Amino acid sequence: MTNDAGSAELIPGLDDIVPVPAAKPAKTSPPPGSAKERKAGKAGKTSKREPKKGAKRPAEVLPVARIAVDVALPHLDRPFDYLVPAELADKAVPGCRVRVRFAGQLVDGFLLERAEESEHEGTLRFLERVTSPEPVLAPEIAALAREVADRYAGSLYDVLRLAIPPRHARVEAEPPGERLEFEAPDGPGPWADYPAGPSFLTALGEQRAPRAVWSALPGPGWPAAMARAAAVTLAGGRGALIVVADWRDVARVDEALKAELGEGRHVALTADLKPSERYRRWLAILRGTVRVVVGTRAAMFAPVHDLGLVVLWDDGDDVHPDPHAPYPHPREVLALRAHRTGAGALIGGFTRTTEATQLVESGWAHALAADRVRIREVMPRIGPVGDDAELPKDAAARSARLPNVAFQAARRALEEGPVLVQVPRRGYLPALACGRCRTQARCSACQGPLALRSSHATPYCRWCGRIAGDWRCPECGHIHIRAIVVGAKRTAEELGRAFPGVPVKTSGRDAILDKVGPQRALVVATPGAEPVAEEGYTAALLLDGWALLGRADLRAGEEALRRWMNAAALVRPAGTVVVSADGSLPAVQALIRWAPVTFAERELAERREVGFPPAVRMASLTASPAAIRGLLADARLPAEAEVLGPVPVSTPGSVPGPGPGSAPGQGPHDGDDQEKERALIRVPRAAGARLAKSLKEAQGVRSARKVDEYVRVQIDPLELL
Repeated sequence: MTNDAGSAELIPGLDDIVPVPAAKPAKTSPPPGSAKERKAGKAGKTSKREPKKGAKRPAEVLPVARIAVDVALPHLDRPFDYLVPAELADKAVPGCRVRVRFAGQLVDGFLLERAEESEHEGTLRFLERVTSPEPVLAPEIAALAREVADRYAGSLYDVLRLAIPPRHARVEAEPPGERLEFEAPDGPGPWADYPAGPSFLTALGEQRAPRAVWSALPGPGWPAAMARAAAVTLAGGRGALIVVADWRDVARVDEALKAELGEGRHVALTADLKPSERYRRWLAILRGTVRVVVGTRAAMFAPVHDLGLVVLWDDGDDVHPDPHAPYPHPREVLALRAHRTGAGALIGGFTRTTEATQLVESGWAHALAADRVRIREVMPRIGPVGDDAELPKDAAARSARLPNVAFQAARRALEEGPVLVQVPRRGYLPALACGRCRTQARCSACQGPLALRSSHATPYCRWCGRIAGDWRCPECGHIHIRAIVVGAKRTAEELGRAFPGVPVKTSGRDAILDKVGPQRALVVATPGAEPVAEEGYTAALLLDGWALLGRADLRAGEEALRRWMNAAALVRPAGTVVVSADGSLPAVQALIRWAPVTFAERELAERREVGFPPAVRMASLTASPAAIRGLLADARLPAEAEVLGPVPVSTPGSVPGPGPGSAPGQGPHDGDDQEKERALIRVPRAAGARLAKSLKEAQGVRSARKVDEYVRVQIDPLELL
């Protein structure tokens, strides 16, 4: 019968990057077995009777296996003990995949460890089979997964699903490759531009654990800097792990690693790989054939041997947090890995997040930046539209979408090469309004926003897809519409008319360009989809700054600055950047002076005053009002906890409640979404571990009661407003 073995002691967690020991979870009764087993009762730790003829015999050495079972129920998030049959004694090694019978069903699991005896006093079931003797769950990753699960109020197996890819037997049977030797590179390379860069590399080469928050210089040199840091770490006898936001960044770092290390000394892990190829590369990491890895967020759990350096690029990018429970962020996971393994850490980007600033202020990491003289040499010339010098010439500069100053800058820059135009919104006209009274145009069926795909298209609903050719304004009865927001496609169309004869290229969600040549061209891109110009852009126009700064989001200013600086960093040192925003705003001033550190320090100070992350820890609860009340009633929250809300959850861009003519189930804000609410729980950083533990225990209590509705719990969610 499946049973609780008495869970192993939990790994200490990081709160404010300081270890905090976690208590053992309370034991609960195992799920009942068959009626025959219940009648037989307890048989002691091990049976002394001779087994029947043909019955399985337990292994003579370490006969008990502790298994992490693939069960989604929170109250069963603990190891279970099974007996190892004698015929599987050699194959059942710690870290291997197994199949066990749990509550009458065959389920997958990972063997965590072997033991002499079990603390359970009942009869133990035998392992059904060993799926593969390959020890795919390394001890370091098993301990890390347990810690991440506890930190984010999740379950161990949810983290293991993120950490270990599915098995491919054919790939697993392939012989392992050979590890190639590597000699230390000469000189600091790109790190010579940073006063503390050479000493950072020296510490890595001496197998110490330097931790730095890196403010990278504008330009294309950041992949080469990462590659040199990885090379020094590898030459010192340890491995390196680099995590970036998307496949384009992976490709750039992969190219830099090939130039620095040569072929066969690193692997790249991305989501677009075939499952077999991804598993092949992951096995090369597990077996120690390669010890340098670059990849997207899933690579944060890569089992690198002798880990000596973890690197995270652009930690403020919103694609970094994993969308699957328990929603871990690579910044936290890599910080935990560096702390546990004694590895160095490098968190870099053109800007700096408030979370990275918190690491510097706490003393866990040090700032790594170039001096102001070097920054001025490589940064482009940046200015806002409608500054004092231009207002007399162009009185409408503050309100025009493409004022004369930006138009003239683009015309001059096109004589020397490509010009980048960043537009915050994708599509053609993503939002429409009545041409007379300016009331937003919405679908009559679901109240979703209407949009246009092209100049000759009919308005359609962005939610339900319904064609709204017969739309009439519900306020004034007018039938004509106008644009509220202009997308990238419409911008490209307007620029094509304004600059006849100049090629116009677009890069966005539908088709992302990786690179553009040095020829004159207008490149219209949405944030994050900007292609790299071979010799750098001659200018960049950052349009519709109000769309980024005006969002109802705690991180609006920080995110706007990050997107602007990522685009401006692609411009040549002698190039021009024009930002369509008020020059007096703090984010715009930080862009003009290229001073992201000062802006981040100011943001952190303001967050500390009002009690918002990262100055505090927060948990988000999303469910129906009854479910949230039930979870809060079961949770033994810390005494310092403050509950904010709950408030109704609304779809972005929607209006609260159903509108005229709407029918149940026809819109995204109808049905379940309309009934859900969200509550925030705020505690001081020192109480973060206790908050996560209390919510996890409450989830377990509700799971044991077989409550129907699941409450979505997110620790430190990216979006708070």
